[in-house]
Amino acid sequence: MPKRTEIIVRHGMIVSGRVQAVGFRKYVLAYASELKLAGFCRNLPSGEVEVEAEGSPEKIEQLFRLLQVGPPRGQVEKVTVSAALPLQFESAFEIRY
Repeated sequence: MPKRTEIIVRHGMIVSGRVQAVGFRKYVLAYASELKLAGFCRNLPSGEVEVEAEGSPEKIEQLFRLLQVGPPRGQVEKVTVSAALPLQFESAFEIRY
């Protein structure tokens, strides 16, 4: 039986709303790690949070849905997804500063 190859994609997302100083990056880190995604999240000077995640399309979709909810103290207004980005083949998810 042939070995199945897993499809891996990378997407960028910008999360707008009350998403800084509410534990949003830790929220993203926890769920992205649980989903075994690679990539990063970081605060932007605009007050938004940038997320780049790499993994299966299904797990990226799960993360997208979680980003739309956000942590209890946050308030997500919009999540904008960019086109697929080049793969970085990172091994973990991290918070960048």
